[in-house]
Amino acid sequence: MNAPQTLSRWSQPGSSRVPFWAYTDAQLYQRELDKIFYGPHWGYVGLEVEIPNTGDFKLSHVGERQVILVRDRVAPKDRATDHGIRVVENRCAHRGVRFCQNPQGNARSFVCPYHQWTYKLNGDLAGLPFKDGVKDGDCINGGMPEGFDLKEHGLTKLRVAVLHGLVFASFSEAAEPLEDYLGANVMPWLDRIFKGRQLTLLGYNRQRIPGNWKLMMENIKDPYHPGLLHTWFVTFGLWRADQKSRMVMDAHGRHAVMISRRNEGGQAAVTEGVTSFKAGMTLHDDRLLDVVPEAWWKVDDPSNPGSDITPTVTMITLFPGLIIQQQVNSLSTRHIVPRGEGEFDFVWTHFGFADDPPEMTQRRLRQANLFGPAGFVSADDGEVIEFSQDGFRQAGVTGSTLCELGGTGTEMTEHMVTETLIRSMYAYWKKVMAEAAV
Repeated sequence: MNAPQTLSRWSQPGSSRVPFWAYTDAQLYQRELDKIFYGPHWGYVGLEVEIPNTGDFKLSHVGERQVILVRDRVAPKDRATDHGIRVVENRCAHRGVRFCQNPQGNARSFVCPYHQWTYKLNGDLAGLPFKDGVKDGDCINGGMPEGFDLKEHGLTKLRVAVLHGLVFASFSEAAEPLEDYLGANVMPWLDRIFKGRQLTLLGYNRQRIPGNWKLMMENIKDPYHPGLLHTWFVTFGLWRADQKSRMVMDAHGRHAVMISRRNEGGQAAVTEGVTSFKAGMTLHDDRLLDVVPEAWWKVDDPSNPGSDITPTVTMITLFPGLIIQQQVNSLSTRHIVPRGEGEFDFVWTHFGFADDPPEMTQRRLRQANLFGPAGFVSADDGEVIEFSQDGFRQAGVTGSTLCELGGTGTEMTEHMVTETLIRSMYAYWKKVMAEAAV
């Protein structure tokens, strides 16, 4: 699908009416992979703490392409300037074999099982069997052609950027520096959680959701639904429409932060008529809502000087595939891995800080039960995303979503009764998808 066809099919002006085919068209999805995931964008691949030692590796994805996040050997004299983190594509340069099958581990080198081509941790080709042929008497049989250069046949190497222990990679040389890509409005919210802190891993969840990848980005950019869909949120005051909130975005509208401060539980005017509110709902274990304020919750936000919000919730969406969640004391990254136009993998990495006392670690783990595939909150999201995709398929090529709560603009707001973050993402998406192929 070329750019003119893409734009001409979106007949409505602006970005408040997203056509259903934007979620179901297979050719359009392939263009998204090329223009977004493999284009001049940064994709999250993991946390530095997941590969603490030389040779440690973990499989990850940028778009549908599987990559290896690995810690390389670094000479002592270079450690001040080289973090040693490499990202290479899991695809042999010889016959295209996906050679690494272990999801994580430790290796001295990578060896393709098919023909034993061996690669250094940084992706350089170290050697291959029979490169110089096999001697038979005075003759040499076979071998690679004269002039074959190991340096020209390594693995595909991605650009790597590490920010506060978050590791990003890009296939494109045109991607701007990572901090510029994230933008001045979003950076303080990343600094708030990560800067100067050593992370510790608490666990993983993984699920496959039968919906288009953009639907999860939308879901986390949407403050409209949490106080309506999620019984847990509205009943126990974790997220309600009357909370003091802010919607922040970068200059391009692609990244965003939803910021809010928790209300106490109980009945409130904003819950009247909300069917998900359960006035009589109580907990068998009150420790699920054992919220302890942390010193780092307060942030100096340059986009809103003098702000008096000390958030209990920040949901950061970094386009195209990363969500960073702080929901009270629970912390996690959520990685969106597209698997075609109609489904995606969703990988949760729950974390804490190395200086957390044991009681806080337990608290983070306990509150993490609100999230993940079977989470008391997040199970609702996976279900409605599937319902959405079913509705789009049912309509065929006609119809569109309506995202006009709070108007049709793409400005930042000081409340959550808005769909502005969804509109801003699609304004950016339309621009990128309209660009001619290079």
